[in-house]
Amino acid sequence: MMTKMKIVFSLFFLITCFVTHAQKVSNIHAEQRGQDIVVLYSLETTSPCEVSLLLSQDNGATWGSPLKNVSGDVGKNISGGEKQIAWKVLDEQEYLVGDKMKFKVIANGRKFFEPEMVFVEGGTFQMGSISGESDDKPIHLETLRSFNIGKYEVTQAQWKAVMGTNPSDFTGCNNCPVETVSWNEVQEFIMQINSQTGKNYRLPSEAEWEYAAKGGKGEGEFPISDSESLNSTAWFVENSNSEPHGVGGKKPNELGVYDMIGNLWEWCADWYGDCNSNNETNLTGKSSGKSRVIRGGSWYNDSSFCNTTFRMGYEPNNSDRYVGFRLVLPVE
Repeated sequence: MMTKMKIVFSLFFLITCFVTHAQKVSNIHAEQRGQDIVVLYSLETTSPCEVSLLLSQDNGATWGSPLKNVSGDVGKNISGGEKQIAWKVLDEQEYLVGDKMKFKVIANGRKFFEPEMVFVEGGTFQMGSISGESDDKPIHLETLRSFNIGKYEVTQAQWKAVMGTNPSDFTGCNNCPVETVSWNEVQEFIMQINSQTGKNYRLPSEAEWEYAAKGGKGEGEFPISDSESLNSTAWFVENSNSEPHGVGGKKPNELGVYDMIGNLWEWCADWYGDCNSNNETNLTGKSSGKSRVIRGGSWYNDSSFCNTTFRMGYEPNNSDRYVGFRLVLPVE
């Protein structure tokens, strides 16, 4: 019978806090007590809120989902005061090793939204284009498992409900897609909604995005890149009046997904690079790079940009009034 390994780490935790409207986490300290890790913190709040504990093992570059095997002042209806959370490390993972660990305590009293999703049945499709730009080529087969994708781009109202602010240049339209958000800021949004819902929302991979934009199964190029076809399905330079529009205002594609072409460019999870000519399964793209992929074109672009295969790279810390995003939820 296998025995669980001991916790091995340097007891120096770089710990961060998260502040929302009326909640403030401070005075955070972690210590090992036997085989548990105990995180002490102070919580200032005007009303009971929900507290989550997250762990990063790469110095904060990435964060996991909220830790599950925790007790104490964690979960819903936590009031203010001096608090502590005990994490049973070995009940959640076999061992804990390293000196790059960070904990994050999140306290939030706001109600998060649940995005409306569309189920996309997995399959194999032809990714890329024969007649497009050089980085759209070559056409190659991609095989994807089933997933759920946002029926709409994330709106300004939804961003504000999660983050408490609205970074958009075009304000006064709660149902318009949020823009002027960087890839890095979107990751913070995703971390927070996952903390609240206990789910694992993320950005679509580039392959998932194109597969859904083509209507699933990759049977067609919808909509095709000409102004007449685009007018009924997308907001682009010829019909946008130089601004983004409320989500769902044009016809959806075959899956019932809106605004994948036009309105705003959409962030994908992948690093930008040349297309892979090999047949792939559940492609996630390059492991590193300087730019992240954006897809779909925007209200500012002409029809040559607004199609299912055109792709661009954009630095992840940049934000622009032409760029937004939608979410994916994996099928459990």
